[in-house]
Amino acid sequence: MVFSDLFFLFVFLPAFFVCYMVGAGIDRLMRSEGNAAKNMVLVVFSLVFYAWGEPVYVLLMVASVLLNYVVGLLIARRRRGRRAVLVAGVVCNLAVLATFKYLGFLASTLLGLGVAVEVPSIALPIGISFYTFQALSYLVDVYRREEPVQRKFSDLLLYISMFPQLIAGPIVRYGTVARELERRHVSAADFADGAFRFLIGLGKKVIVANQMSEIVDQFLVVGFDSLTTAGAWVGIVAFTFQIYFDFSGYSDMAIGMARCLGFHFKENFDHPYCCSSITDFWRRWHISLGSFFRDYVYIPMGGNRRHQAVNILVVWFLTGLWHGASWNFVTWGLYFGLIVMAEKYTLLRVKDRIPAVVLHVYSLAAVVVGWGIFYFEDFGAMLRFFHAFAGGAVAGYDFVAVSALTDHFWLWVAAVVFSMPVRRGVSALTARMLSGHAVALRGVELTARLTLSLALLVLSVALLVGATNNAFIYTRF
Repeated sequence: MVFSDLFFLFVFLPAFFVCYMVGAGIDRLMRSEGNAAKNMVLVVFSLVFYAWGEPVYVLLMVASVLLNYVVGLLIARRRRGRRAVLVAGVVCNLAVLATFKYLGFLASTLLGLGVAVEVPSIALPIGISFYTFQALSYLVDVYRREEPVQRKFSDLLLYISMFPQLIAGPIVRYGTVARELERRHVSAADFADGAFRFLIGLGKKVIVANQMSEIVDQFLVVGFDSLTTAGAWVGIVAFTFQIYFDFSGYSDMAIGMARCLGFHFKENFDHPYCCSSITDFWRRWHISLGSFFRDYVYIPMGGNRRHQAVNILVVWFLTGLWHGASWNFVTWGLYFGLIVMAEKYTLLRVKDRIPAVVLHVYSLAAVVVGWGIFYFEDFGAMLRFFHAFAGGAVAGYDFVAVSALTDHFWLWVAAVVFSMPVRRGVSALTARMLSGHAVALRGVELTARLTLSLALLVLSVALLVGATNNAFIYTRF
């Protein structure tokens, strides 16, 4: 089940909110200062949400939570041997992740090197990379005494399994929601902001990402064998927009739903295609993953203080590997790692002297090339793509590529415009125009939100009826 699914939108979500409101009523009736009933409803629906696609692997997730619950208690109670307990917990978490995500990849690599091993066929549990990293952040934060240990198993299970962020992130740190697990309040403004944010994300996914995916398939799947240079560019630029609106749309929906429940997740995207360098791009893209590697890998290894180049390459190797058990993802990670490292010693030192448009063009070109590496798991297909991309195709352009631009003109315009901070700019402009007229400003904002929300919902539902390509890209990771 995914958020952009008609069953989720019109059956699961309404049923959840009805039960959640009943839970809230029970909490008030019991005069409880906590959220016991609401939390139980959220846990049950989260487990149902996860089990909907993988009933067996919900047991794996619950077992993972139980393991981390026990390890967290041991770390908190011990005065000696705390580090050993932490290491054991980290190793167990990574071992589970490695078994399900990387064992087949390792076996295939050894087989390719001539080592006679059997390649196991293990299905990848959805969201295992996300909830494993959340568990690791919990253990490390408890070990560092930055956050108190969670003594309620049900609340730790809620933190790990909460359905808004379970299968495709963002990676929510325990400290972000620790206090809200026990006590939280949802105002009407919170709920309205959350619902609006959810619909923005739904529009990104259904109206832009899903439509871009059809253009991607047209050139990089169906028409790949006859790919022209123009077709290669159209296909990969469409994927550049698809992956952004797909993942940022999911993050918007997750943040919006959490806000409706009283949780305040941190932002995961900040208009990355407005970047002025690759370093800037990765400060804006998948922020929760970048901050995780910074705080739990890069800084503990020495950060900028010692072995900086090695630290950067290790982080980016792990970043690539986190995205998938395939050498193209490792290559993709090292590609960006080398650029980030080179920028630290070159571009970032003279950035103020270079025209902004040059920096922007350079950054976008590097990003698009990176998505080409990311897209193709088969290196042979990747080389054929880049051969065409660089002008080596039999034909430079064809009618199909031109038609993909002209027939979807408004889709391309929307993708470009909404990759920029349009809402932020419009809000600031409206506030300046109606400065000193608070009532009028609130009226304009409310009318605009209601109109946009209704338009996004109606158009998204219309496009979802009969849709055949609706999966989130990042559920694979």
